Amino acid sequence: MLLLDAIWWWTLARQTDNGFARALLGIFMCAQMACLMCLVASRLLQTGWDRWFPKSAVSALFVWHFIGLGLFTLAGLALVPVLLVAKVATKVTRRHGDPIVMSHHHDAWPRREFLGFAAALTPPIFTLTLTSVAMSQLNTFRVRRFVLPVNGLPPGLNGMTIAQVSDMHVGRFTSGRILDKMVNTVNELNADLVLLTGDLINDALDDLDHGLDLARRMQSRFGLYLIEGNHDLIENPSEFERRVKGSGIPFLLDESAVALVRGAPVQLLGLSWTRTYGAQRDAAIGAAVRNLLQQRNSDAFPILLAHHPHAFDAAAEAGLPLTLSGHTHGGQLMLNEQLGFGPAMFRYWSGLYQRGASKLIVSNGVGNWFPLRTHAPAEIVHITLQAA
Repeated sequence: MLLLDAIWWWTLARQTDNGFARALLGIFMCAQMACLMCLVASRLLQTGWDRWFPKSAVSALFVWHFIGLGLFTLAGLALVPVLLVAKVATKVTRRHGDPIVMSHHHDAWPRREFLGFAAALTPPIFTLTLTSVAMSQLNTFRVRRFVLPVNGLPPGLNGMTIAQVSDMHVGRFTSGRILDKMVNTVNELNADLVLLTGDLINDALDDLDHGLDLARRMQSRFGLYLIEGNHDLIENPSEFERRVKGSGIPFLLDESAVALVRGAPVQLLGLSWTRTYGAQRDAAIGAAVRNLLQQRNSDAFPILLAHHPHAFDAAAEAGLPLTLSGHTHGGQLMLNEQLGFGPAMFRYWSGLYQRGASKLIVSNGVGNWFPLRTHAPAEIVHITLQAA
């Protein structure tokens, strides 16, 4: 990223003689490169320097390096053959002695100079525009409601409600008053169960105590349960698990627990994060689900809590009626509901999916590891179960 920053700084600065454009581009690129180096150094050394950065500055850093820089590079690669053809055509024209027409309107802004000026200003304008959108999004979320008909639902559970809180990402982008608003919203739902489906923190264990306090403040009629996500384990997996286990909050780590809801037993099966990557990940997730389901209690209504939604494949094969997942952030950056990073990376990425009598809810998540969302709004999910 630093190398691409330097290449684009040099390339765009060469395209214009305008002092203002060069100065603004230089300030923007210097700030981006300095912030990136500080952020990386802070994470590698675990010093926490980045925690002092303004949220807007880190948002701009993410927007430029994860969106703007990639788009510029793709556009630049696409333009290479066009520029080569134009250069060859110019040489051929000169070789045949065709006159080169020069503009005599000295008071006009030559097109080439204007394009160079505009190109130099595009990175800061692009980044600042999207950052302003991102900053407004970081303080908003919705309540998304589902009413699910369930075959074989025990009569006592007809009308049972669940508040699913996924991907809070307490930390870099999700902090301050928005966290209190999340807790208050959950409490206003007055759900029978509150289920947290992973990524309580963004990455830093310094935020864990705050995240656990928020979970303790969430009110439910019959219990609150928590599983882990991949972001929870970034800094120190064993330390995260040890501290959450000692918090007093029911933490299901490849474990199950039975909650008595309206007099009927509900078994929560909590899947730990599968630390297998690459082509074997889905197979490892499926094996982990099958192993967990050995704890299934035939007398209780089962709900699988799995941070990664691909656990649904094994859950559906086993006839499990309901699986709750997160992880995808609804695709984060989507062109519409069906096009974007969601379907490119996951089989299930947002909302309700069904296979036979088995249902899956994938939450977009209420917090953020990345500051910008498009067509994938942050959300708390409210579920009502009804007898089919």
